[in-house]
Amino acid sequence: MTKQDIIITAAVTGSFGDKSKNIHLPVTPKEIADHAIKAHGVGAAVAHIHVRDPKTAEPSMELSLYREVVDRIRDACDMIINLTTGAGARIVPDDGEIVGLGAGTTWSSPEKRTEHIVALKPELCSLDVGSINFGTRVFANILPHVEKMAKIIFDAGVKPELEVFEMGHIQIAKHLIQNSLVKGTPLFQLCLGIPWGISGDVKSLLMMKEALPQGSLWGGFGIAQNSFPMATHTALLGGNIRVGFEDNYYLDAGTPAKDNAILVAKAVSILELLGLKAATSNKAREILELTD
Repeated sequence: MTKQDIIITAAVTGSFGDKSKNIHLPVTPKEIADHAIKAHGVGAAVAHIHVRDPKTAEPSMELSLYREVVDRIRDACDMIINLTTGAGARIVPDDGEIVGLGAGTTWSSPEKRTEHIVALKPELCSLDVGSINFGTRVFANILPHVEKMAKIIFDAGVKPELEVFEMGHIQIAKHLIQNSLVKGTPLFQLCLGIPWGISGDVKSLLMMKEALPQGSLWGGFGIAQNSFPMATHTALLGGNIRVGFEDNYYLDAGTPAKDNAILVAKAVSILELLGLKAATSNKAREILELTD
């Protein structure tokens, strides 16, 4: 019997936390690329990439940092690169009587948020389709901006991964599809358990999956202690999975992961126990319709 291929994405650094959370968190372009390349070696077909200021570890939108990471990965292996466009969506209010934008706000134009996509042309990029209270901040993705970003991404020849954090986001994604702002078979990423989005449980996963347009490509992930349970349930439902330091710093309770590769290796083991297998990068290209 042929085992079903499941795509594993390694989300290697994200934009939250620092080395106080896990000393092994990759921060510099070399560290980020090295983590991705090592994760590819044990079974990750896709690298989801954020970049950070090498001196402060704060999230960055600097094109040169993205370029170095992308070049290093492309020079080393055939991994599919998925660049974030989530940077530039954060709103932190100030304390004024009439509230303004406070320190830490990164809210940027659609053009700025997709500058690196146009320049570097990864095979995939994230497209966060809706806004959400993200912890204590606002993750702001207003519809006119999302529509413009979708057009820029399409014109760059890049396939968007539609990030949905709650049920209403799926309706926004359907609007983009119906208006031909997203073309081809849509690719969804179900983001579960992020405060304050949809809960990270099986009931929520099933509800989101059932709401997707028929025939969609999809994957899902949970965070922290729910990372591997949600990977397991997602794979059982036929979805692709994501693990990595963006979502979870621990291999097991109380055991910090030494790198992203060890998290990917655990995900590979889970797939094998379920009678599934990790897709190669070329197989993932076929599944995601990235091949000509």
